[in-house]
Amino acid sequence: MNTEYIYNVEEADFDELVIAKSHAAPVLVDISAEWCAPCRVLGPLLHKLADAYKGTFLLALVDADENMKIAGRHKVRGFPTVIAYSQGVEIDRFHSAQTEGYLRNFLDGVIKRHAGG
Repeated sequence: MNTEYIYNVEEADFDELVIAKSHAAPVLVDISAEWCAPCRVLGPLLHKLADAYKGTFLLALVDADENMKIAGRHKVRGFPTVIAYSQGVEIDRFHSAQTEGYLRNFLDGVIKRHAGG
């Protein structure tokens, strides 16, 4: 799924679509797999929040099965893993499915840190 706020990322365009874009807005990298049950729970919540936050953060989707180098580079130990990038560096992460309340708190913290707060 590609929208203004949600897009797929592969190894070849990771630096452009995550690192570079994280200077303008925080980028959440969702590393997941189709076969992963918690991924199927978390994915729709992240999509809903990306639409609700209207560009305050970007959601970069990584298919772990197709992009094992990205998962390896980030030392991912389980799926889903969500990594927040700001100003070109990782600033936070979490693993597994979470509640919408947890996600909103996580996002608000990431957005605040990105803004220098």
